Amino acid sequence: MRIQGVDGPGKGKHVVLVSGDEEYRSEEALAQLGRILATRHGFDCTVLFAIDPATGLVDPLCLDNIPGLEALASADLMVIATRFRDLPDDQMRYIADYVAAGKPIIGLRTATHAFRFDEGGKYSDWTFDSKTWPGGFGRQILGETWVNHHGLHGKQSTRGVIAPGVQDHPIVRGCDDIWSPTDVYTVNLPLSGDGVPLVLGTVLEGMKPGDKPVAGLQNDPMMPVAWTRTYQLPGGEPGLAFTTTMGASVCLRSEGVRRLLVNAAYWCTGLAGEIPPRGDVDVVGEFDPSYFAFGGFRKGLRPEDFVNG
Repeated sequence: MRIQGVDGPGKGKHVVLVSGDEEYRSEEALAQLGRILATRHGFDCTVLFAIDPATGLVDPLCLDNIPGLEALASADLMVIATRFRDLPDDQMRYIADYVAAGKPIIGLRTATHAFRFDEGGKYSDWTFDSKTWPGGFGRQILGETWVNHHGLHGKQSTRGVIAPGVQDHPIVRGCDDIWSPTDVYTVNLPLSGDGVPLVLGTVLEGMKPGDKPVAGLQNDPMMPVAWTRTYQLPGGEPGLAFTTTMGASVCLRSEGVRRLLVNAAYWCTGLAGEIPPRGDVDVVGEFDPSYFAFGGFRKGLRPEDFVNG
């Protein structure tokens, strides 16, 4: 569903936000992020959802249908927050074409394990645990696939700290207070390719922003929770990627997380010089995000219900 951008540095840029996960409420997170990018910064945004074809309702448990992916043909940026999707070839080809063209990508949370296909299919190499294209889309394009929970899921939250030496990177500009109720994911170090950690995740003892860091090996070393890298499909064009293992809908309660994502959108679309020291990242409309849980999605809703808040 399209959200027309208003005036701002992003005017004329088209962002396609692809949701579809069973747990972290990407349908809510990307609808809000799209509203922020369009209303506060001028980007034209198209938000896509997992849809039950029988009802037309948003259903994250429907793994094989995200209609509207043809919008990627005119996209300047793809934001993806899917998990274990098994899309048909006629939908998946739009993602593959976009990646082959070397266009910029932002991956959130479960995008590290965005796809899971049966062996022998056209896109089976994109599967998160592929052995023929090791780690599939997650590792080869974003920089990491699903490995494990590093923090205790639902018991230990994450305090983001800027990685040493990148304090002047435009993506972290103004990101003074980054906190996420989601736990830190395990990441194989060093990052693959030319990956550059931007934010490290301090594992906290509990689920409140003021909780203390845990003692011991969970924070020694700290895992990256946000990074950049370049990618290139065999025979394709090189492109930029920004990935964060934060990004559940409830993470967007944190101004620092919202600012990180907005800054990344600027950076990915060649607008790094336009990022203000304190850009407007306030939520748009009412935003009462659902807490992450399997099967916890809001039922009986259509795309316009999410996009319109």
